[in-house]
Amino acid sequence: MAKAQIQHPAAVGVAEHGNSAVLVTVAPDGGLLDRRRIDLTRGLPTHPYHHEGSWAVGRYLNSPWAREISLADAVALVERVRDSASRGAHESLEALAAAVPVPIASIAIRVCPPLPATTQERIADTRAANVADSVMYRESLAAAAEARGWSVHWYDRERVFHDAAAALGGKDIDIFLQVMGRSAGPPWQAKHKLAAAAALAAGARR
Repeated sequence: MAKAQIQHPAAVGVAEHGNSAVLVTVAPDGGLLDRRRIDLTRGLPTHPYHHEGSWAVGRYLNSPWAREISLADAVALVERVRDSASRGAHESLEALAAAVPVPIASIAIRVCPPLPATTQERIADTRAANVADSVMYRESLAAAAEARGWSVHWYDRERVFHDAAAALGGKDIDIFLQVMGRSAGPPWQAKHKLAAAAALAAGARR
């Protein structure tokens, strides 16, 4: 069935881990349409804030895996990784949209904590440096989705399964996700369930 003939769009849920993410796409009725793993970057350090940025300001230099790097080089590396993640996000969502026989209208991404405004400030702040890489990848996916005209829903990991159950009219979300996993086949892990729950909740909010 052509996408133009479909009136009810799908929703995508994201469960990210480092520079990779699991995307689960569900139909308005909760049916599984697509499940895939994507890598947003290749051939670059995956945690430039937490690793190279920390080394640049003197953290973890006694660790055997640390190396010396200037702050300017660390900042430049973060920007290269950010640019690569942006391209990877756009390419990944384009491939997903082409593969799913239903138009996609929304994407659910884990909510980002507030961080300092600049790369240098994020590197200098230990708490920020610990989460800034993950935030960078989530923001890359959000920007790519918005560029496609999708609405972005920021989900709370502590509430998303409750919200998904509400979206299903109070059904047992654990059983629902187990059935979905059996229909999908392996792998069906905690991250797939999280992404699926996020997609279900986002579809209902829309």
